[in-house]
Amino acid sequence: MNRERDLWNRDFVAVCLSSFFLFMTFYILAVTLPIFVTDSLKGGQEQIGLVMTVFVIAAVIFRPLAGKWTDELNKRKIVMLSLLLFMGCTAVYTIIDNYYALLALRFIHGIGFGIAATATGAIAVGLVPDRRKGEGIGYFSLFMSLAMVIGPFLGLTIIERYNAFILFVFCVILALLSCIFGFVVRVPGQEGRKTAERATGWRKWFEPRALPISLAGSTLAFSYGAITTFISVYAKDLGMGPLASYFFIIFAAIIVLSRPFTGKIFDRLGAHVLVYPGLLLFTLGMIGLSLAQTPFVFLVTGGIIGLGFGALIPSFQTIAVQSSPNHRRGVATGTYFVLFDTGYGLGAYLLGIIAASTSYHTMYFIAGLIVACTGAIYYGLHHRKFAVMKSSGAVDKKAI
Repeated sequence: MNRERDLWNRDFVAVCLSSFFLFMTFYILAVTLPIFVTDSLKGGQEQIGLVMTVFVIAAVIFRPLAGKWTDELNKRKIVMLSLLLFMGCTAVYTIIDNYYALLALRFIHGIGFGIAATATGAIAVGLVPDRRKGEGIGYFSLFMSLAMVIGPFLGLTIIERYNAFILFVFCVILALLSCIFGFVVRVPGQEGRKTAERATGWRKWFEPRALPISLAGSTLAFSYGAITTFISVYAKDLGMGPLASYFFIIFAAIIVLSRPFTGKIFDRLGAHVLVYPGLLLFTLGMIGLSLAQTPFVFLVTGGIIGLGFGALIPSFQTIAVQSSPNHRRGVATGTYFVLFDTGYGLGAYLLGIIAASTSYHTMYFIAGLIVACTGAIYYGLHHRKFAVMKSSGAVDKKAI
């Protein structure tokens, strides 16, 4: 029981719930704002993408800043201010009636999200015992996965049955809950602040030791962008439009069900046992998706991709944190997500160009090959490097 309590304490549960409601709001708006733009603001299809892009750009810009601030300043104040900014921006959606005002709001909202998501992640990492890092980060990211399952379903249901105003009021309530849980978290003391402040140049914003695994994560996110962005239109192209929602349900459900096991495996057996099978499953799932012609194959690939993706994402994030000094874990978290978000955005854009010039079948096949390339990046930049360091005694034999 003591072993369980050292992870599942009040503060860890509170920061997980704060992150859950933060990402619930994010996913609800992600799937419903395109409808709001076209139906309420009478915007065109080309304007939808920009609404999503400015949000991601703002988040990417401020993630490294947030990582540095959480290492050097008061984490609690950063979380409180960023969550208040996020909630305030969420409330403004209720009075938006102009497309350009929406773009400005999305940029500011992205700032609040980027800082809050990075800060809550850094606090969660600090609350998890070192011997249970993989398991703890896995559980923390499980709450984000739950938001990915529930958020889109609730958002689409509310906007279809009611209207955009009711939807935005509901999002304000969720953002308020995120604030409440974020405010009650007791943040552990920060170590090594003076050391962190001596970092110079670009190292003030990025953690060099987290860059190798972050590059692998960025490549993985490049292909993942094809899943979230194009599955609905791909399903419609296959004549299986209604199955798109079931694809996401299966994809997310497999992630949720596998997450507790993957975290424990990481802590007991190390990253490689999860990463290489995860990459193989993700690659096979993407290639299978590119060849799908029947509903059964289409849905099964969602489960295969979910199993691979569910093993990889918390593993990569845990490696980024464990590769870095304790006092740089906030910067390491920001570094990882900056590259992940950048890869995600580039993938959604560039793979869309490939789909437009060829087909969705070709696009998903290429995305699968890119996932396979992630294995080479992981081995070359992380696995081989740490194997050499272990053999020379430069790192502990139990290190990643």
